[in-house]
Amino acid sequence: MEGALELPRWLVPNPPATFLMQIRGESMRGAGIHDRDLACIDRSLRAEDGSVVVAVVDGQLSCKRYRMVGNRPRLDLDNPEMPAFAVDECGEVEIWGVLRFSIRWHLARGPLS
Repeated sequence: MEGALELPRWLVPNPPATFLMQIRGESMRGAGIHDRDLACIDRSLRAEDGSVVVAVVDGQLSCKRYRMVGNRPRLDLDNPEMPAFAVDECGEVEIWGVLRFSIRWHLARGPLS
C-alpha cells in the first residue's frame, strides 16, 4: 500500500453535510440495516428511486427506502412484516439525506454517546 490510509475522506467526502444516527427498529432489516446499527447520512445527495433515505415523518427521523411509483413518491420498508406507505399519506414528510453506509457492531456495545 502506498501512502496513508485516509478512510475518513473516502467514507465522508462532504463532512459539513454528513451526520450519524443510530438506527432504531427492524423496518430495514431486508436491506441489512438492523436495530442499533450506526447510519452515515449525507444531506448533499439527492434521493433517487431505490435510495435508502432518512426522512422526517411527522417530526420523527425514519430510515426508509425511497421509491417512485409513477410520479408518486413512497417510503418503503425492507421488512415484509411491515406495510409500505405513500409519502402523501403522512402529515408532513421531508427527505433529510441519503444513507451513504451503515456500520454493524460485532462486539457488545452500549448506547451511542
